[in-house]
Amino acid sequence: MAPRENSINAHELVREFRKGPRAVDGIDLHVDAGEIYGFLGPNGAGKSTTVHMLTTLLPPTAGTATVGGYDVVKEGPQVRKTIGAALQEAALDPYLTGREHLRLQATMHGITGDERKRRSAELLHRVGLTDAADRKIRGYSGGMKRRLDLALALVHRPRILFLDEPTTGLDIQSRTALWEEVGRLAKEDGVTVFLTTQYLEEADVLADRVGIIDHGRIVAEGTPDQLKAEVARSTVEAVPTEPQQKGAVATVLERFGTPTTGFGPQAVAVQLAANDGDLVQIVRALDAADVRISHLQIHEPTLDDVFLAKTGRHLEGAGDEEQEEVAAT
Repeated sequence: MAPRENSINAHELVREFRKGPRAVDGIDLHVDAGEIYGFLGPNGAGKSTTVHMLTTLLPPTAGTATVGGYDVVKEGPQVRKTIGAALQEAALDPYLTGREHLRLQATMHGITGDERKRRSAELLHRVGLTDAADRKIRGYSGGMKRRLDLALALVHRPRILFLDEPTTGLDIQSRTALWEEVGRLAKEDGVTVFLTTQYLEEADVLADRVGIIDHGRIVAEGTPDQLKAEVARSTVEAVPTEPQQKGAVATVLERFGTPTTGFGPQAVAVQLAANDGDLVQIVRALDAADVRISHLQIHEPTLDDVFLAKTGRHLEGAGDEEQEEVAAT
């Protein structure tokens, strides 16, 4: 299959469940070959339903979609041969080892003999599971299971990969390792990646473009930098050395932007009038006013600012504290 065909396209795609709302309400999508597309949204927004339609697990109620040049309704078998998918729940047998899972998956794809052994060993190495290859899955941590699930999705060398919230519940180390492998797949192997996530940092680090879905509709789309520049400006925060100079600090900073809140009680903050705010000019203005500062920082806009502007609320994954897993990864 030619690389240009490794795209994902949807037009007015709808999925309506019986006696329920439209989980996906007429969305349009285009993901280029070799692109990492981050699909952001809260629980119930329609992310997983979209993935299930694009991977042929659910038929659309209306609209059309093609994956790798194949229609998801009329050419389902061809779509399934083209893609790899690691969905939210990994279907792993606790009594099989990691190596046995990979060999079984390879056999199902028609890969046998020495090639099956080579491919299994290669993928175990790529996801960092060589040392645990012959341990049963019941002894794997959550991070190890997610990495094995990714390896299983890659057995047949798919050109398009669907990852549905692949790092939910993982510790920082496991999440970072998976990010590195996904980035390598896109950059070095040219794999098209459709990634759903609730983690804003994940989308910011990995995605070439981001789509935000809310109540079944795409409410924003673009590169992370484009979206942040569109809806938010940088904020400068200053804390005076002497608390009584807080008013003087506010007077200076308000020359550069609009007062804002959400910082410490001793801090003064303004949203800059432009994204190219010059910290040097601000420092000179404070110095000219004979104000001493103990803390001065510019805060760049985030994808959570974008999500808040587009939906009126924060994303659940924004600001979540990472939970360390007890089991070794």
